[in-house]
Amino acid sequence: MSELILSAGAARALHLAAQGLDTARRRRAVKADVLDAIRRMEMLQIDTISVVARSPYLVLWSRLGDYDPAWLDELLAEGRLFEYWAHEACFLPIEDYGLYRHRMLDPERMGWKYSARWMREHADVVERLLAHVREHGPVRSAEFERKDGKGGGWWEWKPEKRALEVLFTAGRLMIARRQNFHRVYDLAERVHPGWDDSRLPDEDAVRREFALRTVRALGLARAAWIPDYHRTRRPHVDPARLADEGLLVRARVDGWSEPVYLHPEHLERARAAAEGALTPSVTTLLSPFDPVVWDRRRALELFGFDYRLECYTPAEKRRYGYFTLPLLRRGALVGRIDAKAHRKAGMFELKSVALEPGVRPSARFAADVAGAVRRCARWHGCPQVGIGHTDPGALGSLLAGALAEDARAVT
Repeated sequence: MSELILSAGAARALHLAAQGLDTARRRRAVKADVLDAIRRMEMLQIDTISVVARSPYLVLWSRLGDYDPAWLDELLAEGRLFEYWAHEACFLPIEDYGLYRHRMLDPERMGWKYSARWMREHADVVERLLAHVREHGPVRSAEFERKDGKGGGWWEWKPEKRALEVLFTAGRLMIARRQNFHRVYDLAERVHPGWDDSRLPDEDAVRREFALRTVRALGLARAAWIPDYHRTRRPHVDPARLADEGLLVRARVDGWSEPVYLHPEHLERARAAAEGALTPSVTTLLSPFDPVVWDRRRALELFGFDYRLECYTPAEKRRYGYFTLPLLRRGALVGRIDAKAHRKAGMFELKSVALEPGVRPSARFAADVAGAVRRCARWHGCPQVGIGHTDPGALGSLLAGALAEDARAVT
């Protein structure tokens, strides 16, 4: 079989199709779709910033549209998801627990997330905490917060809060549920009673499985992209070897000197992309922690999109805004929107909208973007959309007109 050659546009289309971001959904989402979307991505990264919907909920909205965010919380409480360190802190399908168990059993390899020295120095705190959870049930870290300089909860100091985190990293505690998005910790054997370490897979097999799953989740991958997805440590699996074994398929992208790798499950889809038959039509807003953009180098190489999250940058040094949302339109990352949901006021504010160099706004472009913004705003419970600064300036009037037309069409 001759080697498959993809154009850059076909490579992007294949990636978006693998991520569930190529075409609009034809039916309203149901609860099972949340779990299916997470399985498709392999994981759902967690972040707590809430100027718009918190990242895990927004990542799902980008793929599922108008769904009930409570479904994610329910799946965690039902034990169909668990939380652990994957790319970063993530929601993960419970059937994948064994793949991450090696990290729990050797937590010192987890870097800043675990400190054996701290655990030794605070052994009494750790044991008292475990005894309390064992006797009294799940706890929240808020029980250890100090207020107004005085102790709170059932101990006075904060080491207990850190103990929860290191015990979580070591797999002795798990997240039983979330309460107002705050973690509720319980003993691992109560949260996941069906697990037995006799079922632990071989670590080399886990590395291979992570590599294969990464390529499947991405649709196609350069070798250098693979370790970042699951944040795997050396020695890294060589995808060329997996291709030699028939577990992956080599392909080429025009203009790239190195090969890319495809998962066999995507081979027919890749052929369709190469023939120009895979045409992304979705326009939507993405979270900064969406798999499409969380690897900034990959986003630059695949989409030509130079993206940086500026919420940790001093305000006076920000170029685009505090929490800019990448704008995906018909297979390309065409801009970024600094948005804020004023939920009590019912206003979804576009503080700034900036297009990528070379992207020219048109009536059709504005209609696509306005439709995505309006859908996102309504899902946030915000019937009104406000427009601030736009670059180029002419985009503002085009968006305003398209939003007004969209509102008339709905009513």
